[in-house]
Amino acid sequence: MDYRRFLVISLGTGAPKAEMKFTAEQAAHWGLLGWLTAGGTTPIIDAFYQASSDMVDFHLSVVFQALHCEDKYLRIQDDTLSHEVSTLDEATEKNLEGLVKVGEALLKKPVSKVNLETGIFQTSDSQTNEEALIRFAELLSEERRLRHARSPHGKAASFKGNQLIIS
Repeated sequence: MDYRRFLVISLGTGAPKAEMKFTAEQAAHWGLLGWLTAGGTTPIIDAFYQASSDMVDFHLSVVFQALHCEDKYLRIQDDTLSHEVSTLDEATEKNLEGLVKVGEALLKKPVSKVNLETGIFQTSDSQTNEEALIRFAELLSEERRLRHARSPHGKAASFKGNQLIIS
């Protein structure tokens, strides 16, 4: 299988801004309940959730870099959300409007990729998330057009610009 033909878009649901809530010295004294309820939060669940998301992104970045096709993988995630906007059970109109604003701002931000040596996300100056999504949409549209042209049902169809012409 030619994995270089894959296009992967990974859209995150957003995460609260990472802040240093606890020190290693504090965590060293926690028992079971401390890991579950320290400071009114759930540190163990937060750590597993964040680690899981980061590891998937890291591993996909490694695979696509090893195949020399980093441009075929796009991760869009905002990990700087305020607590109010990142709350999953807050379906008020105000919060939903806030999420729309976050999404619109995220489109204008530069694409970020994980630095495989440091594990830290770095922004790229080459494209915004919006430009990258448009590029992916164009690639997918072209692939669909090619597949349709090869299909026995698509022989009579052709594209002119963005319009499908059936003759």
